[in-house]
Amino acid sequence: MPSAFHPLRPSLKRKCKSKRSKRLSEARSLAAADDAAGGGGGDASFDLKNSASASAASGIGGGRGTLVQPLGNLLLAAARRANLRDEGLGALRPLPDDLLLDVLGLLPARDLAALSAASKALYVISSHDPLWRAVVLAELGGDFAFAGSWRATYISAVSGRAHLPPRALEIEGFYSDYLFQSWLCANMEMRTEWLQRDTIDRRRGLSLEKFITEYEEPNWPVLLEGCLENWPASQKWTREYLLEVSAGKEFAVGPVSMTLDKYFMYADNVQEERPLYLFDAKFAEKVPEMGRDYEVPVYFQEDLFKVLGEERPDHRWVIIGPAGSGSSFHVDPNSTSAWNAVIKGAKKWVMFPPEVPPPGVHPSADGAEVTSPVSIMEWFMNFYGACRTWEKRPVECVCRAGEIVFVPNGWWHLVINLEESVAITQNYVSRRNLLNVLDFLKRPNASELVSGTKDRVNLHDKFRNAIDTAYPGTISRLEVEAQEKAAARKKKVGFWDNAVDANTGGFKFTF
Repeated sequence: MPSAFHPLRPSLKRKCKSKRSKRLSEARSLAAADDAAGGGGGDASFDLKNSASASAASGIGGGRGTLVQPLGNLLLAAARRANLRDEGLGALRPLPDDLLLDVLGLLPARDLAALSAASKALYVISSHDPLWRAVVLAELGGDFAFAGSWRATYISAVSGRAHLPPRALEIEGFYSDYLFQSWLCANMEMRTEWLQRDTIDRRRGLSLEKFITEYEEPNWPVLLEGCLENWPASQKWTREYLLEVSAGKEFAVGPVSMTLDKYFMYADNVQEERPLYLFDAKFAEKVPEMGRDYEVPVYFQEDLFKVLGEERPDHRWVIIGPAGSGSSFHVDPNSTSAWNAVIKGAKKWVMFPPEVPPPGVHPSADGAEVTSPVSIMEWFMNFYGACRTWEKRPVECVCRAGEIVFVPNGWWHLVINLEESVAITQNYVSRRNLLNVLDFLKRPNASELVSGTKDRVNLHDKFRNAIDTAYPGTISRLEVEAQEKAAARKKKVGFWDNAVDANTGGFKFTF
């Protein structure tokens, strides 16, 4: 074992008399382990971000050696060598890296620090930054000052002093596809071919009637231009303004709450596979000025969930995130439709209709669970190319400041920020979608599917009764219209009749 690890033994065995002294011992362990190794490596075949640090492959700042390489590099190496991973893991060697990291994720910070001192291989794996992200968020919540990596952030927080960069020691010969892909997803630029495709309808000055007949009723996406020109937010929402009006207020950021100044500090310095995303449903209540700085566009002002008053499910959010942050494939809650307005920045959208699950995404039969890739960038790397061979390809676009994307109910969509972005999004129910929402809310497993409300079981009855009171006869009329449309569709016979109808813009999506 390298002598640099020796000073760790006394501090790890010493009994701590208080929580503060326990944290200090953890900080000493981590700082000493940082002095034991360092390094990193990149792959020139990929376009990397200018700020990409090769050592980020396992979240270790500083260093100059090749820390983590893809496993294929070992097979192609000119000189035959062993994988440092296997040499230093001992009895843990048979575990695949993803499972090994799951196991290490069960350890408290002190044990994780001790393990990192056992060997170079365990140092690399135990320093994987997502492990320390989980530790920071679990122990500190949103009360942290991001220090460039989650490991450094933890050391700084528990020691009360800035974490100094480690010595530039080299660790070579560690090969892992899993760790390398995690690093690559965090440091890789979006490829040009991922951004070029723009297949969405772009409309400016669209009348409400045409929006309803051409997009809302057919349940088809559209990008609306020029809708934010009268929003005060378009001019006012600079960082300085948002920091001023929200001073002392905390916003929902992933699993924690943070003040905006701390979130911006994180966003300015983070480079990870899945950046934390500020996504707050109560922003207008917390900061009334923000609620007054925008207005609902005319296309979406009929929102029947309003009849529930304070019992309506969460429906509007402010969204702030750095480049690389975003939302992986999902369907919006409660079968609602949505609109998303970009105030600052730019977002890449990829959307699939309800009956076409995206490649790599596997929803359960009841819709309660969805299995999908770990990160957005992983989906682009491994699955985006498959869409090129599909007869019906996804609807795609880049939505920029001043533009709005309409997301029809039931559509799968992925969104990634191409630069630091600020947006407002709202989910709503209009008469065109009311029956779908009511059917969704009364599903047998509604308690698992319904979201944004404390009363998942009774929401259907409450909503239906409130609609009947506010708009008597509306549901019955919509049900009759739906039956008439269904009967009309059944009368259409013959292949050529259907083929002609499909070319008139009707909502038909088949392989």
